[in-house]
Amino acid sequence: MSAQQDPLVPDGRSASPHSLDAATEATRSLQGLSTELTARVPHLLEAMRSVGTGLELHSTLDRICETAAELADARYAAIGVVDDEGDGLSDFVTYGVTVEQAAAIGRLPDGHKGLLGALIRDPEPVRLADLTADPRFAGFPAHHPPMRTFLGVPIRVQGNIFGNLYLTEKNDGGEFNDYDLHMLRVLATEAGIAIGNARLYEAARQRERWIDGSVAVTTALLSGGDVDDALTVVAEQARRLADSDAGMVLLPTEDGGLEIAAVSSENPGETLGKVMPAESPIVKLLLGGESVFVQDSATDPRVITRMSARYGPSMLLPLRSGGRVLGALATPRGRGGKPFTEAERTLATQFASQAALALMMAESQRDRERLAVYEDRDRIARDLHDLVIQRLFATGMMLESAQRRSVVPAVQEGVGKAVDELDVTIQEIRTAIFALQQGPAEAPSGLRTRVLREINMAAVPLGFKPGHRFVGPVDALVGELTGKNLIAALREALSNAFRHAAASRIEVVVDATVALDDGQRAVRLTVADDGVGIPEGGRRSGLRNLRRRAEALGGSSSYGPGLGADGGGTTVVWEAPL
Repeated sequence: MSAQQDPLVPDGRSASPHSLDAATEATRSLQGLSTELTARVPHLLEAMRSVGTGLELHSTLDRICETAAELADARYAAIGVVDDEGDGLSDFVTYGVTVEQAAAIGRLPDGHKGLLGALIRDPEPVRLADLTADPRFAGFPAHHPPMRTFLGVPIRVQGNIFGNLYLTEKNDGGEFNDYDLHMLRVLATEAGIAIGNARLYEAARQRERWIDGSVAVTTALLSGGDVDDALTVVAEQARRLADSDAGMVLLPTEDGGLEIAAVSSENPGETLGKVMPAESPIVKLLLGGESVFVQDSATDPRVITRMSARYGPSMLLPLRSGGRVLGALATPRGRGGKPFTEAERTLATQFASQAALALMMAESQRDRERLAVYEDRDRIARDLHDLVIQRLFATGMMLESAQRRSVVPAVQEGVGKAVDELDVTIQEIRTAIFALQQGPAEAPSGLRTRVLREINMAAVPLGFKPGHRFVGPVDALVGELTGKNLIAALREALSNAFRHAAASRIEVVVDATVALDDGQRAVRLTVADDGVGIPEGGRRSGLRNLRRRAEALGGSSSYGPGLGADGGGTTVVWEAPL
C-alpha cells in the first residue's frame, strides 16, 4: 500500500492498525448507544410526562420510582430524601419491595452509614456491577432481598440536593449500561422539577391548614365558652396540624413549674394534670420564651420522664405574646416517628404565637365580662338592701301593728308566723347580699367552700337555695385538679337546671367515699332536680361537656330520673378519681 493509500489521522500521519481498531470500536459503540437512545426516546418522553403529572409530593416520589424502574428495566427502585441537616435520610420511598418484605425488614435506612450514606456525602452518579463488593457497602439487614447491580444518581431541586434515586437488579440479569445512566440522569432532572413543584404545592397547603387551625383556635377562645374547653381546642388543633400523637397545653404553676392543663391524645387521663417541675431545664427554657425541639423524648436527658418514654420527636413551644409567656404547647410524635421539618417548626411556632395572642385577648375579654358581672352583682346587692329589705321590714312592722290590734287569737298566731317568716327571709337576703358583695377570689379555697359558693350564687337566679350534703372529708381527699373540674361540672349542672329544667327543688350531694370497679377511690357529684326532665331530641351539649370533662380524668358522667313524682326531673351523676 502506498503512502497515499494509508488512512490518515487528524494530523495527517498514518494511523497504526491498533489505533484504527480502537477508533472503529469507539465509533461502533457510540453508534450503538445513539441507536439505542434514539429507539428509547419515546419511552423517555413518556416517562418525563408521567413524572410531571400531579402535585402531591409522596405520590410524585412513588411515580418517579416506578417510572425509573420501568425505563431502565430494573426490579427495584428507591428514592432517599436527604434530611434538613444533610447528613441522613428523612424519608425512603421504594418500588418493587412488597409490603410483606418491608414489614419483615423493619426500620427504613437512615443514611448515616454504608453506600447510601456515602452518596449523601458525595452526591455523584454511581454505577456498580456488584454493590456487595464495594468497600462502602455495610451489609443488608435481615430479610432484605438480594441485590447486586446498582445505579444511583442525585436529584437536585433548584440547585440543592433533595435526595438520590437508586436502581438495583436488571431484570435480564445484566449490568446497567451507559444508556441506563444517561436516561436516569435525564429523568432525575425532570424529577427535580416535579418535586420542586410538588413541594411548593405541599408547602402552600400546609400553610393553609395551619392558618385555618389558628382561626379555629381564635374563634374558640373568643367565643366566651369554658376556658378549659378552649384550651382543649388548642391542643386538638396542634395535634392535628403537626400530625403528632398528642397535643398538650401546659400552664404555669404557683411554684414555677408547668402543669398539663389540656390534652388531646388517645388516653388524655394518663397525662392530664401532670407537672413538669420548675428545676427542669425544659421548663426554664420555655418560661424564658425559647422553643425546644427534641429528636427523641425517650433518650433526651432534658425531658426523660415516665411519660416521655413513649414519645420520639417533639416540639415544645412557648405560648408567648407581648413579651409575656402564658404557658407552653407540646406536640410529641411516637417512637420512631419522622422528625419535624424546618417548615413544620416554623409554622408551629407561628401557630403558638397566634394561640398565645388569642389567649391574651380571651383573658382580657373575660376580665371585662367579670368586671361587668361584679358591677351587676354590686347593683343587685344595693337594690336588695335599699329596696327589698326595706319594704320587707316595713311590711313586717305593719303586720306586727295589725297583730297587736287583732283580738282573734288565730289571726294573731297567723300574723306572728308571717312576721317570723319575713325575718327569716330578710336574713337569707342579707346572706345573699353578702355573697354578692364577696368576690370569688376572696373566698377560701377549700372544695366544700367552693361548692357552697356555687350553690349560693345559683340561688339568686333560681329563686331558691338548692339543698346540699357532703359525705366524707372532701377537702382532705379530693385533689386540686379533680376539685377544679368538679366545681366546673357543678356550675354546668346548676346552669342547666336554671335554664332548662324549670325546677322548684334541687339537691346537691358530694361524696368522697366512692370506690370504683378497678379499686380506685373517687368523688361523686350528684345534682338532682324535680323539673321537666330532658326532652327527646333536646340539646345535649352541656351533658357532653360533663362527660368529656370526667373522661379526661378517667371518670364518667351519666344522667337519669330526678326528684319529681314518678321520676320526673333529672339526676346528673359525675364522678372522677380522687
